[in-house]
Formats: sequence, C-alpha cells, structure tokens
Amino acid sequence: MHPFNESNFIPDSSPGYLVRLINQMSMAGLERALAAEGLNASQWMAMVSLHFHFADTCAELARQLAHDKGAMTRLIDTLEERGWVERTRAEDDRRIVRLALTREGYEVAMRGRRKVIECWNHWLGDWNESEVDALLTVLRRLRTSMEKAGPCNA
Repeated sequence: MHPFNESNFIPDSSPGYLVRLINQMSMAGLERALAAEGLNASQWMAMVSLHFHFADTCAELARQLAHDKGAMTRLIDTLEERGWVERTRAEDDRRIVRLALTREGYEVAMRGRRKVIECWNHWLGDWNESEVDALLTVLRRLRTSMEKAGPCNA
C-alpha cells in the first residue's frame, strides 16, 4: 500500500510535518514549564534519560536525544556544575566516562517530570483514556515500522 501521492501529500497530511510541529509546540511549552526548575527541555530530557538508563555516556545521550556530541558535552558540563550529574570513569575501560544523576539531580528531574506530566495532561485534557491509548499505540507502531524499514532510499 502507498498511502501518499502528489495529490494528497500536503503539510497537514504529512506525518513528518505533523510530528515535527507537535514536537516544536510541546518543546516550547516544556521550556516554559521547566524554567522554574532552572532547566531547559534538553537538560531535563538528558536527566530523565540517565534516570531511566536509556544512556550513561555523553555519546549515548547525544545519539538518544539527536544532539551532536559537542553540544551534549556542554549540556552535561552545565548539569555537572549545578551538582545534578556526576562523571565517573568506567573501571573496566578508563577511557569511558559514565554519567549518573546525583541525589539533587534526581530530585530536580522528578520535579521536572511532574511538570511535564501536568503539561501533557493539560494538552490532552479533552481526550478520553482510549483516545490517549490509541495515540500512543499508533506512535509506537510508527516507531517500530520505521525501525524495521530502516533508512529511506528514495
């Protein structure tokens, strides 16, 4: 099946455009919500990625969050200066620097998480539970389809 062609592929029917627009809108809202914690959305996402063990090095975080390594290193430097992240050398390979949240970093990340939950509950406030479940199911299915298909070779 080929759901798109030149006659029906416009921004408002483009999955990429819609996902990007929604991401931009949510990031702008999260920036405002997280500002009271002294965080921006990228910093909070890095901290939550560390908390949930999605990554534990700057390079892994950069891949996970689609940042370049230099920008991620600067972001982690800032979090370390604030006492929210600590760096330690891996015992089995001293070249590897592992990242972890400090206790204070964990507390800041969880306060931020509560704010992010409030934002999403606000944005989806007029949706019922089955609509939210359906949205998440479709987004997960899209992610899986894209992972399986690999890069587009158009």
